[in-house]
Amino acid sequence: MQYELRYRVIEAKRNTYQNLIDRYGDQPASRYLEGTVDVQPQENFHYRPTWAPDCELYDPRFTALQLSDSYSFVDPRQYFYTPYVTARCALHDAFAKTLGYIQERDLLMRMPDAWREVLVSVIVPLRHFESAAQLVSVAGARFADGTSIEQCCTFAAFDRIGNAQMLSHIGLELAGGRADALDTAKHNWLDTEHLQPLRRLAEEIMVVSDWAEGLLAIDLVDSLIYPVLYRDLDDAALMSGAGAYSMLAQHFTAWFADHRKWIDALTREWSDDPNHGDNNRATLAQITQRWQPRVHSAVAALAAAIDASEPSVRSTELLAGTTGPAWAQTTAGAA
Repeated sequence: MQYELRYRVIEAKRNTYQNLIDRYGDQPASRYLEGTVDVQPQENFHYRPTWAPDCELYDPRFTALQLSDSYSFVDPRQYFYTPYVTARCALHDAFAKTLGYIQERDLLMRMPDAWREVLVSVIVPLRHFESAAQLVSVAGARFADGTSIEQCCTFAAFDRIGNAQMLSHIGLELAGGRADALDTAKHNWLDTEHLQPLRRLAEEIMVVSDWAEGLLAIDLVDSLIYPVLYRDLDDAALMSGAGAYSMLAQHFTAWFADHRKWIDALTREWSDDPNHGDNNRATLAQITQRWQPRVHSAVAALAAAIDASEPSVRSTELLAGTTGPAWAQTTAGAA
């Protein structure tokens, strides 16, 4: 008996769903677009929130920053569940391998005492800041209008948990696997003077009613902390016998570069919106003016604490040369 194999091409009857055809034309669409655009319900809600009876469950009025079309913003990373999980799995696998290498050679325990003090007094306590940022991101996931924004906020919330876990692993390794460094870091977060401006700032941002303002206030903090405490401190660590910290800091820098992509894209959409752009730019300027001085003051206290432990780092000078996010710079004079 003989079998003859033939190839047959079966043409799809439709390229994609009708809502995407209406938006982008009759062409094949990515899985990201099919699983994101127009997914959020827009009508026929069962009830209004009892705590906000003037608003629907999903309502653009939960923020002062408006878009004519919520789906004019799409994630430039095209993250939905599978590519997001794949990307973060790679990030955390790489961190685990780096940490394993450091553990095998006891590199954190062999760092200079001044650098160990920097990690315990400044870096590891930032896991509590990441926890605050996670809650702010959750608020965005709940109150943002449009699945494309909600997805990014949801993934950012999970990222913050991951960042806190990585900092916790560093703290555990600093104490040889015990929780001593984590306990000290928590005490520092609650009581040490140089961390109180950041702690107070984080707690006040957590209760901001406008989800977008909270998200952008956290971004102002990120835009100083990540360049100064991870990127620049990484360079300083290499030159002063703390290479173990440099190896670990690279993973936080990589995450921040990825995170910036959607934040920058969203702020551009707000600024360039054809109907709301002028008001949005004025609102962005007001957010900058309201939060940026306090953000700079809080991070300056961290930089001063680092310089007190390890003067060769010169963190205060590094902070002076660090600029905020692009959206804050471009809207500075819009109000």
